[in-house]
Amino acid sequence: MKNTTTGDKKARTHELILDTAAKAIRRGGYAGVSVAELMKEAGLTHGGFYAHFASRNAMLAEAMARASELSGKALAPLVQQAVAGGKSPLRALVESYLRDAHLEAVEHGCPIAALGSEICRQPEEVRTVALQQMDNLRNAIAQALPVQANKDSADVIMATLVGCLQLARAYGNNEAGRQLLAASRRAVLAQYDQA
Repeated sequence: MKNTTTGDKKARTHELILDTAAKAIRRGGYAGVSVAELMKEAGLTHGGFYAHFASRNAMLAEAMARASELSGKALAPLVQQAVAGGKSPLRALVESYLRDAHLEAVEHGCPIAALGSEICRQPEEVRTVALQQMDNLRNAIAQALPVQANKDSADVIMATLVGCLQLARAYGNNEAGRQLLAASRRAVLAQYDQA
């Protein structure tokens, strides 16, 4: 029984570190996450890190996967609610992803938009996981496309959504950022959404 309790505690601690790291990488980028600061933010000692991860890169890879999972869980209900309200799956996805609230939700938002420009410079271990998350986003978009749409359109839409969010965040949570989101929503939906 003691081993189960110890194992449960270790699993909970691992989850806490991952959740903290998932926020931290979106907030400060891959380079902005030190092991010592991460453990301090999680309320843990630095020495305990290697009981959970073989390396910092292993943690970054898991954190990217966790960030995508959490972002997807936050986005899914918005999309489902919009579809239930009569919107097409693509319109629901585009409007939910390019919503004004996503501008300031960096540490809770899409990790691809938060980390996109850094992915190419990461070690293979981290890059592989990040590319898988990009594939997952592309697949979600492809599934939301109208039946008659060219499935290659998912790549263009993904690039537009992610790039738009990155540039809108550069402007900030202000009129310029919100206008860029709105213009991109209109352009994507005018081209790809079949009413």
